[in-house]
Amino acid sequence: MRRRLLLVLLGLSLAVLAGLAGPLLHSTSAERTQRFVISRTADLDRFAELAATGDDRLRAEVGAHVALYGDAVVVVDAQRGPVLESGLRADEPGVRAALDAALRNQPATVPPDVRPWSSGSVLFARPVGSGTRVTGAVALRSTVDRAADDVGTRWGLILLGVLAASVAFVVLALLVARWVLRPVAELERGVRAVGGGPGSGAHVSPGLGPPELRGLASSFNTMSDAVAESARRQRALVADTSHQLRNPLAALRLRMDSLSGRVAPAANGTYSSMVAELGRLESLLDSMLTLAAADAAATEMAAGERESGGCDAGSVAHERIDFWSPTASEHGVSIVEKLAHDPVACPESDLAQVLDVLLDNAIKYAPGGVVEVSVRCAGDRVVVEVSDDGPGVSSGDLPRLTERFWRAGRSGDGSGLGLAIADRLTTANGGELRVTRRVPRGLTFEIDLPGGAQCR
Repeated sequence: MRRRLLLVLLGLSLAVLAGLAGPLLHSTSAERTQRFVISRTADLDRFAELAATGDDRLRAEVGAHVALYGDAVVVVDAQRGPVLESGLRADEPGVRAALDAALRNQPATVPPDVRPWSSGSVLFARPVGSGTRVTGAVALRSTVDRAADDVGTRWGLILLGVLAASVAFVVLALLVARWVLRPVAELERGVRAVGGGPGSGAHVSPGLGPPELRGLASSFNTMSDAVAESARRQRALVADTSHQLRNPLAALRLRMDSLSGRVAPAANGTYSSMVAELGRLESLLDSMLTLAAADAAATEMAAGERESGGCDAGSVAHERIDFWSPTASEHGVSIVEKLAHDPVACPESDLAQVLDVLLDNAIKYAPGGVVEVSVRCAGDRVVVEVSDDGPGVSSGDLPRLTERFWRAGRSGDGSGLGLAIADRLTTANGGELRVTRRVPRGLTFEIDLPGGAQCR
């Protein structure tokens, strides 16, 4: 936007300067040419007057003029016989034509305007005598070099002034663009900060720019405070609710455990279902707390309040595979690993948590099958892939796997928050969690993260 505004302002400024400089240059050239013509015409009139009266001063004045200006003069009688020749001959083709036109009393041609690059000479001629009785003619050839030098000097001064005005316009355009766009840039940064979910209101300076932008900045600050307060209250509600529920759930768990072995045989089924529901409720509460923590981490990263960190993706994957190997063995699942030790711009704890979710799902939904875990470098990105050969889901359900509290038809338990947590942590670190169907069966989860400086 700054570039476009500067182009418009500078384009208009240059157009104005060109519109002023063009006529000024032309008028300067025309004025100097007119003075040159008037001066030489006045000299011709003087010489013609002296020639008509036969004054002896003609030769002396012509000599002085030639010595002063370096011009050439010739005077002829009515029969074209030379009366006076000084640096110019009457029988030269161009001079003869000019003298013939003067003897016929034809009007003289107007020379073109003198430019700084003009050179050469101009031939002037006029008759001697009155309009009804012409007794001779005078021709004068004068160089335009001096007039061209004068025009060049004046043009230089004009162009120097145009250059100075251009510099002034450029400085003014930069100041105007800064005055107008600086609050716009601050608003843009503020909007991005609010969009990233900063923990506190993202404020911009309300005293910059035109009055309209100052009013917009004040309104933005008010909105930002309202959004930040709303987000803070929402996170506090989730955290407080989860915390307040944990104590009664723990007390309920103690009482349920204390009843173990004391329940009548007829009530064992009901007791077992109550214990299972209590475990599910505890798992859901833990998932909600984890999701709240993931949201808080994503918020801090988007606001620039937390360093993204880095880790070795292959080492983290190998560690999590070792952790989940006993569980996989219990379910008859074989884990195949193809790990490259590539660094990723993601904290080790976040990547480990995402892998825990994916390995848990793969082992749970592919009993007796094979789970493949691989790490590979793709340009400046690192892809961590977890695949299973379970029943999979339909193509229509793939986009919904990362929705909160949504569980696929193959799910028999779980809170429905695991993949939502994994997706939130991945996107918070500048990555993407992709889910595709395997052929002939199963799912593939790809964690696409920014690679480290040594990604091969």
